[in-house]
Amino acid sequence: MPEDKRRFNVAYRVGICRFMADALFCTSITIEHLHFNFGVFKTSAHIMPNLPGMEEIAGDFGGNFFKPLLICDTNTEYLAAKIRGNANIPVCTLEAGESHKDWQAVETILRSARDAGLGRDGTFIGVGGGVISDLSAFAASIYMRGCSIALVSTTLLGMVDASLGGKTGFDLFGVKNIVGTFFPARHVYMPLEGLASLPLPEWKSGMAELIKTAILDSDDFIGELAALAAAFPHGSFSDGFPPDFASRTLAAGAELSRCVSRAVRFKGAIVEEDPLETGNRRVLLNLGHTFGHALESTAGLGTISHGEAVAWGIARSCDLALILGVCPPQRTERIRALLAAYGYETAVPHPRMGSSAAFIQALSSDKKKRSGNLSFIVPGEKSAQAVLELNMDTISQIIGMEIQ
Repeated sequence: MPEDKRRFNVAYRVGICRFMADALFCTSITIEHLHFNFGVFKTSAHIMPNLPGMEEIAGDFGGNFFKPLLICDTNTEYLAAKIRGNANIPVCTLEAGESHKDWQAVETILRSARDAGLGRDGTFIGVGGGVISDLSAFAASIYMRGCSIALVSTTLLGMVDASLGGKTGFDLFGVKNIVGTFFPARHVYMPLEGLASLPLPEWKSGMAELIKTAILDSDDFIGELAALAAAFPHGSFSDGFPPDFASRTLAAGAELSRCVSRAVRFKGAIVEEDPLETGNRRVLLNLGHTFGHALESTAGLGTISHGEAVAWGIARSCDLALILGVCPPQRTERIRALLAAYGYETAVPHPRMGSSAAFIQALSSDKKKRSGNLSFIVPGEKSAQAVLELNMDTISQIIGMEIQ
């Protein structure tokens, strides 16, 4: 068989399999509408089987829906086209990936909005994962001093973390999310149809945030995620997806949907209590992030996924919890076992960490400082707690490197 014809046949079969997987996956999912009050902002989260259409989004905004701008990246452009349908709506397409989460991307969005003639009554609609959510919402927060924002979250990470709660931003000076605002979306759509065909890095990126939420929520939630991992052969999340990954995802579809719903409810309740992260509750959502963001920065932003960095950071937080004696060893071991089940790298030092000096510099640039002190979140006996001061010897022990 000629090579070009063979490639076409393979691509066709893969496309059909993904189409069938997405279609079947949706049969086990029910629509759920969750409503939150984040300070002066109201957010409705819609967990649903399929992508919303423009008519549905326009209906949700009612009379306040004017001049929409669709924002996507090169990975989600085809999804934005599905949402757009035949409507004459401007589309802003950005380069995909963390390495393009910069001011240039924000400027591209702002220029597209201006060229389309959007006013303060316009609505930005971000279609994508965490990067698109952060960039679209940040741009909305500063365009003409603030216009409406809706997010169509298409990745597991976006659904369970990035799209809900109003944190926006972009990377600058090699530091992740050092520039940002709090600007919650009015509507967040979570169409689960695409999860059956997510690539491995995106799946693992979102699963790390689910694990983080489970640690904060309850050991029962940890058990749910362990059961979900057991539905796949050993090594599925480290050596590449098995051939029957889509069908196994279908079998676990209802359980995955429940886990997403549980994570959204948990995060939403915390953000309602502490919308601007000025108290002691919302900061707990940063479990694994202080170490994780420093790893992302020293490895080179976009080199490893956010979730893989957070998972490594969770393991370091477990180390710290044991040193401080605030978490029973049995619980940290259960957390480590869950990280291992999903194939995360948790060794110290991390193979892509770079020098200890660069890592400490990245830690010191973390935006979660309070009164000049870094905030480390560690697992506790049940949930988690904040630790504000660590000496260099302890940090050296945790990252597995001597600090120069």
